[in-house]
Amino acid sequence: MIDRYTRPEIGHIFTLENKYAIWQEIEVLACEAQAELGKIGITKEEAQWIRNHAAFKKEEVDAIEAVTNHDVIAFLTNMGSYIDADVPEGDPKPSRWVHFGMTSTDLGDTALCYQLKQATEIILADCKQLGEICKRRAFEERKTLCVGRTHGIHAEPMTFGMKFGSWAWELKRDYDRLKDALDNISYGAISGAVGTYSSIDPFIEEYVCEHLGLKHDPLSTQVISRDHHAYLASVLATTACTCERIATEIRSLQKTDTLEAEEPFRKGQKGSSAMPHKRNPITMEKVCGLARICKANAQVAYDNVALWHERDISHSSTERIALPDTFIGLDHMFQCLIRVVDGLVLYPEQMKANLNKTRGMLFSSKVLLALVETGITREDAYKIVQSNAMATWHDIQQCVSGPTFRERLEADPACTLTSEELDRIFDPWSFLTRIDVVFDRLETLQFD
Repeated sequence: MIDRYTRPEIGHIFTLENKYAIWQEIEVLACEAQAELGKIGITKEEAQWIRNHAAFKKEEVDAIEAVTNHDVIAFLTNMGSYIDADVPEGDPKPSRWVHFGMTSTDLGDTALCYQLKQATEIILADCKQLGEICKRRAFEERKTLCVGRTHGIHAEPMTFGMKFGSWAWELKRDYDRLKDALDNISYGAISGAVGTYSSIDPFIEEYVCEHLGLKHDPLSTQVISRDHHAYLASVLATTACTCERIATEIRSLQKTDTLEAEEPFRKGQKGSSAMPHKRNPITMEKVCGLARICKANAQVAYDNVALWHERDISHSSTERIALPDTFIGLDHMFQCLIRVVDGLVLYPEQMKANLNKTRGMLFSSKVLLALVETGITREDAYKIVQSNAMATWHDIQQCVSGPTFRERLEADPACTLTSEELDRIFDPWSFLTRIDVVFDRLETLQFD
């Protein structure tokens, strides 16, 4: 696993320099494998010469490609010039063994999977880091009381730590899916024009893949089937949805009318050119926007699965955009969330104020059950609770001061609950007597 703080920038993985470096390594490994196999004329000394002298310059490859209109041929021509540069006049040119028996997609698809493997390892590290932050913050806010909301409406009391814990579990599921997707994309294929090994021994494929940490495709046509890539794109899109979910919740809680949580606001930061008071959730809005790209790009990967016969290149142009954009976007989303979630500013007093905003109505479910336990029917109990709750709600809607929900119940002769019973019911912690179950489970969560 790559250390998050020492990894290369994810954007570098998708540069031409990195792609050409992987192409060079694949071609060199293939030459070494041919020498090891000993079925063609290449010697181990020639393979070593190729290893020692292989090189390229991107600018030179670009210039050749401008003429050939073929990137692989341009690269091979450029690399071959460096391999043969110091060969004595009249001696056989070692570059003749480069790309022996291979087709362009043998090189390109194997390299692409290796790039996707590199990039997925970075996203895995991101996911682990954010998940562990969420787990830590869950235990920090284990007893921070807040209101739970369903349909955007106050439901029952919960603790803010549960929000962090829920995110941690979802990130763990993303992490496990990413590991599976990493395994699923870690394939290579060096099998010739239509996958028959007509001009190359399967040993070459096995040798190259083993040295790259890949598995050889058991049956490639000319391409590695794009269901591998579609599955990876789907997992990346699902992971982006998790990031979007976290960001959406933070945005919602930062609304002025709610204000239970807030993005860190850096010293010197400005919120609006026109309104100096503004502290906007711009980072989380950016995360939500980038998620749309990751989700849309998954559709591109789905459409790339169906190619004509053994291969066409309709997938190639789209992959060069969609795959890098997805990885770079998702990595940036994670970096935003790591900073914001780790430093998320919470306002517990505002949470308490919001909890009391409905004047006790959120205790209605407990009142309902307590009335049923006294012996009346659920339907009759529901009428008692709802009538008093709606009267309270009317006052709130009209901004009228009036009795709280509990006070209305105490004044209702149909409600036979005692004052002691109402004291127990209207304690917010009465909803949370089993909350330790949730956090005991969270204690077991590990990113490994």
